[in-house]
Amino acid sequence: MKTITTFEDLQNEINTHEKLLLFVMSDGCTVCHADQPRIQALVEEINLLAVQITVNQMPEAAGQLSLFTSPVVILFKNGKEFHRQARIIDFEKLKRSMEQLKMI
Repeated sequence: MKTITTFEDLQNEINTHEKLLLFVMSDGCTVCHADQPRIQALVEEINLLAVQITVNQMPEAAGQLSLFTSPVVILFKNGKEFHRQARIIDFEKLKRSMEQLKMI
């Protein structure tokens, strides 16, 4: 999973890839750090492009993407939000959404 550090790079990733998973973490979030390897494993299993950001280092992303908590997982299809989960990630539901995104 590629780490993005600027909002411009994040926008570029979202707009130039047909299918993308965005994982949002925050500094000091133990749940985020626990979920990150599980997200990485799903991404590798399903073979989906993924990027991650740390929202504390990119405050403009919080406003532009309505990120009010962490962790957040957002799936994008052609630059538009396809699926979102925040705070408590249901990994089974996320996996189904990722598989569905891969098929369309």
